[in-house]
Amino acid sequence: MGDVQFYNNRQNKAQKFTINDFNAMFPDDAACLEWLRGYLYPEGIDCKTCQRVTKHHRDAGRPSYSCDYCGHHEHPTAGTIFHKSPTPLRLWFYAIYLMSSTRCGISAKQIQRETGVTYKTAWRMFNKIRQLLSDGVTNSVGGPDKPVEADEMYHGGRRKNGTGRPMKGDTTKTPVLGMVERKTTERKGQVVARVVPDVGQKTLLSTITEYVLPDTMVYTDELKGYTNLQWKNKPDGTPYGYEHRRIKHSAGVYVNGDIHTNSIEGFWSLLKRGIGGTYHAVSHKFLQSYIDEYAFRYNHRETPKPMFINFVEQITKA
Repeated sequence: MGDVQFYNNRQNKAQKFTINDFNAMFPDDAACLEWLRGYLYPEGIDCKTCQRVTKHHRDAGRPSYSCDYCGHHEHPTAGTIFHKSPTPLRLWFYAIYLMSSTRCGISAKQIQRETGVTYKTAWRMFNKIRQLLSDGVTNSVGGPDKPVEADEMYHGGRRKNGTGRPMKGDTTKTPVLGMVERKTTERKGQVVARVVPDVGQKTLLSTITEYVLPDTMVYTDELKGYTNLQWKNKPDGTPYGYEHRRIKHSAGVYVNGDIHTNSIEGFWSLLKRGIGGTYHAVSHKFLQSYIDEYAFRYNHRETPKPMFINFVEQITKA
């Protein structure tokens, strides 16, 4: 991996990754390609012709490596988000750095200004990078001794007579269901958030049972859609075994001992402020990918690696 490991050697600075660090680690396209080769082929490149791991050398003038024995070419960028992109590899890595260096994200327009590419190119890079984060989202939360809070939010325009849950037939708001695992001393809280068609009981219960593991204590508010959560059964008819506790927000109660939904509401606050402050407006078509970006940041907020490293380590070959 070369000097990719240098950040691990800095005491008390593991989560800090400055522009100077980026420039030292990735000064040019060659350094980016070498890092990509080391990351994607940690045991060496497996030559398809020789059918074994062989020594490869860098090809002059092209982003590939050739087998020392048979000359087979291997392209580290093939099958990745960089595949067939004419944009310099370092600009791709710099765009990833820009997106990872802020808690609230960065717009495609800002990527255009920072990198000098066209807006069309910046938008494509922006979406490809967010695709990496969508592939790295958490698939399940909860379990024994891992309580989960579930709550819904609504993204979109304001109601004529106020804010909050939309009235029946209102298509200006898109519902999103979030499920967050509470933080413990042994495990950092993880979140899963999914765009849902509605907040009816069938939709909410099926989504919760898809992402929340059995034998979990689930905390919600008093929305009718969560009714019967405790008695939801598996396809074979046996119960999931959820415990279910509710907090009555309508009565002005927001915390009752350990019964609350403050963790998931904190995530909603980050999401709403980020989208409203950075992107201003997000269409229903792309909303899930934006939510996945914020969920990825939330789930990796206390890892020992810098956020930039968490981002680039999502790169895979198709």
